Amino acid sequence: MRFVVLSVALALASPALARDPIPVLTLTSDDAALAMAPVTAPDGRVWTYTLGIGSGAFRHRSDPPNQVWTVGDRGPNMTCGEAARLLGAWSRPACDAVRAGRYYPTPDYSPAIYRVVLDEASGRFRLAETIPLRTRSGNPVLGLLNPQTAATRDTALDLAGRTLAYSPNHVDVEALVRLADGSFWIAEEMGPSLAKVTPDGRITTRLVPIDAGGDYRGADMDIVPILPALLSRRQGNRGFESLAITPDERFLVTIVQNPLANPDAAAFRRARNSRILKIDLASFAVVGEWIYQLDDPRTFALDPSDDQSDPRVSEMIALGGDRFLVLERTEGTTKLHEISLDGATDISGHRFGHPDTRPTLEQENHLGPHGLVPVRKTLRFDTARDARDAPTKIEGMTFLGDGALMLINDNDFGIRGDATRVLVTRGVVRADEAVWRAR
Repeated sequence: MRFVVLSVALALASPALARDPIPVLTLTSDDAALAMAPVTAPDGRVWTYTLGIGSGAFRHRSDPPNQVWTVGDRGPNMTCGEAARLLGAWSRPACDAVRAGRYYPTPDYSPAIYRVVLDEASGRFRLAETIPLRTRSGNPVLGLLNPQTAATRDTALDLAGRTLAYSPNHVDVEALVRLADGSFWIAEEMGPSLAKVTPDGRITTRLVPIDAGGDYRGADMDIVPILPALLSRRQGNRGFESLAITPDERFLVTIVQNPLANPDAAAFRRARNSRILKIDLASFAVVGEWIYQLDDPRTFALDPSDDQSDPRVSEMIALGGDRFLVLERTEGTTKLHEISLDGATDISGHRFGHPDTRPTLEQENHLGPHGLVPVRKTLRFDTARDARDAPTKIEGMTFLGDGALMLINDNDFGIRGDATRVLVTRGVVRADEAVWRAR
């Protein structure tokens, strides 16, 4: 396998960089295209964040060979537990007054779709276009929280400690695909939900869990409650982070980032069984559901642990037919598994889909006694084994025009000083040419 890591640059005019086996490049301070407006904290300190553009990635086979589409998530944010360290002790009183508080230093941030152009020869990539997400009427969409009652939710705070308003239009975008007509579908973490987006960034349709339709009353987009009600039992911040589309563009496929908190958070912390969903785009019907078993957390060699909730699914991409490449990661280690739906048990209509079933699927890590077969996983890439200098927290993945695989990290908007980086790999996995090459 051959690797190259690319850093963010404003233009492609920079001198070519020496190509080490795995060059490690960082975001430079003069990259104004990614700089966000400074914010001033109550203690007078000024914070400057950088755009996060690596929560998801996709290249349509008709796109230029070195052009990809990416997304950023909800904007700079941090839990109350992190805020004292990242912002200062002044943040504690507001956190003490609310439940599940989370600071949003830039609450007016609008999630966006980005067009990114890569230049492997210079070891650089540049931000070529930004498409802010908007409602159907053209109003800005923010990355804040929905007024959810079926699912758990955080309490959003600004830097003054004020509670920020909920809205049924807000989205936390974590993955995307692009169709031949130029439209997009996005997957988001809060609902969880899937949404259709016009080429100019307007969200027209949002698919949500069956029991959550009322939570989106008044949204400036069509709300279609067709996803399984059990998805409302997702653990906080563990909804959808992955999205694939079959080469014929008939079906969306996604995996819940982690097992559900079903029936409670204690089950989530111990569970290995996450759920794969296949959605027919013509009817918006869920046409299949399968089990994806997460790896043992001790096998993530760059940051092993005994916490089964550490591994999560952050991306997937079609390889052809019902074959997919799944990005499973911890904070420090990334694995890529090839999976196939063939031979796995479709659990649509199974008792494990009923909310009153006990024990739940999430409480049963051993599936043999139930006669259920999860998807078979084949490890194709492991940063601990194959690229120890690769970025951490890799969340985006797509194929380039020559079949190479591009990976991009989520830098969390630089709240901890991380830069956005791209890793291009060759020889990792074989995908059908219909996935990455126009006929």
